[in-house]
Amino acid sequence: MQESTVVIVGAGPSGLAISACLTQNFNSHIILEKEDCCASFWRKNAYDRLNLHLASEFCSLPLMPHPPSGPTYLSKDQFLQYIDKYVEHFNIKPRYCHVVVSAEYDEVSNKWRVEAKNAREDTFVVYESNYLVIAIGENSEGYIPNVPGLGTFEGEVVHSKYYKSGSKYKSKNVLVVGCGNSGMKIAYDLHNWGVIPSIVIRSQFHVFTKELIRQGMQMVNYTPINVVDIVITFLVKLKYGDLSKYGIYRSKEGPLHLKNITGKSAVIDVGTIGKIKEGAIKVN
Repeated sequence: MQESTVVIVGAGPSGLAISACLTQNFNSHIILEKEDCCASFWRKNAYDRLNLHLASEFCSLPLMPHPPSGPTYLSKDQFLQYIDKYVEHFNIKPRYCHVVVSAEYDEVSNKWRVEAKNAREDTFVVYESNYLVIAIGENSEGYIPNVPGLGTFEGEVVHSKYYKSGSKYKSKNVLVVGCGNSGMKIAYDLHNWGVIPSIVIRSQFHVFTKELIRQGMQMVNYTPINVVDIVITFLVKLKYGDLSKYGIYRSKEGPLHLKNITGKSAVIDVGTIGKIKEGAIKVN
């Protein structure tokens, strides 16, 4: 058994950030990561053309802000370079290929007992800690609902987690189910590869340009959220006009308020709305 003050499960951006903060405060900790690298979602699953659409000032990890001279919006590769520098700077050493199989809290010792399998050596290790941090990310698992008829569908079904590029779907008809940021970006990427995409939009949502989102996030530092919501919603109406004629309906709640109470993010437009207006991307 190995003892540590803190056990962190997951070496994505959140897990790395916690490690850096603990290191600065001289707290002993261990990071367990099931993959063979840190930030594995960004390295292995993020699609090829992915860029960050939040300004770099909002995408910094603790204790190491992006330099002001750097780009405002980072590419996937630039963000990964930043992650690698962060790991090196804080001397973060995750234990890779360690899959957590159980975690239990002992009421007697008031400690966590975490068991992990070392996939490289095919052995099991038990860790005991005062604190357990779960930092596996909200997108770590791809969920495909049991849609009637899906089992007999003869085409390919791919979750957005595993989408890399539209190159393999050229000249094919592709239906994108879901109008969140992933769905809207993938529909746009498919169009750019010469695919004929359609997108299923079921719920109401807000859509903004990345510049408007940046302005809104800056404004909340000195303006009430409800006022910011009114301002940026008005500006986006001027930008896009009435989208209901294209099958897109805005949520009644303000975008920042909605994010606060539900966690649901607004869609940041990468060009998809323009293609929908042109009829190049069909809305179902």
